[in-house]
Amino acid sequence: MKTGGVIGLGTIGGGVAQCLQRAGQLAAIYDVRAEAADNVPGAPAMSANPRELAAASDCVLIAVLNGPQTLAALSGPDGVLAAKKPGQYIILLSTVEMDDLETAQKLCADAGVTLIDCGVTNGPKSAENGLICLAGGADEELAAAKPIFDGFAQEVIHMGKAGAGMAAKIARNAIFYGCQRAGYEGAAIARKAGVDLDQLTLALSGDPNAGGGLSGALAMAKRPNPEGNPAETGVRQYFHGLMIKDLDAALSEAASFGIKLPMIQLIKDNSESTAGLEHPLGQPADS
Repeated sequence: MKTGGVIGLGTIGGGVAQCLQRAGQLAAIYDVRAEAADNVPGAPAMSANPRELAAASDCVLIAVLNGPQTLAALSGPDGVLAAKKPGQYIILLSTVEMDDLETAQKLCADAGVTLIDCGVTNGPKSAENGLICLAGGADEELAAAKPIFDGFAQEVIHMGKAGAGMAAKIARNAIFYGCQRAGYEGAAIARKAGVDLDQLTLALSGDPNAGGGLSGALAMAKRPNPEGNPAETGVRQYFHGLMIKDLDAALSEAASFGIKLPMIQLIKDNSESTAGLEHPLGQPADS
């Protein structure tokens, strides 16, 4: 397995494609937005559809927004599986709900194609071989895909059998947004007391092994006030959309196990303030 084709050229997919291009492994790219090709200078001409991309690639990497987009990329006469390449590998980098993953797994299995579910973190460094991959699949499947992972990933953590990579990413996201909510509320107290948030960040960035390493909790709280700032509002709206998608995935997974996630539901119910789209300096007591 030598070459990869990337579907979805946003922050994650565009970065992965750049890495594979530098490594001489990029066979094809595809995005519904033609202008997204600009994210990968020097890449092959954009494929007409996912089927054409799959035909040109040893491995297909899917980095779209959600489950429905993933299933659309796989299925239909122009989908990846229409290329009819039994034995091909697909690495799913998108975070999707487990029901959608199971549907994708069945589609791939019926086509004789191997699907590795692979949640990713460290997205801002995706173009610098910085992704940390949370992969689910059999040992031999990850070993077969290693040349492709080596072309773009900083680290591949084998989380367990098929599905474990996505479950781990959903769990990781639940923890992340819990920290963001804690950061929002802690920052509200700190501001009222005149505490410099940069100094508070230093206090939170201690040794992770000793319970520190929490500085990322203030990532949204320290951003500029979005009031009268359309660009900042756009950043926060994008974050909010991802948060709702990821929290819904966690709630859905919990429901499938018959368990409740009260904190995650609380974060979702207060998601606009967590993202700073309302009350960016703290929620009023009567809200």
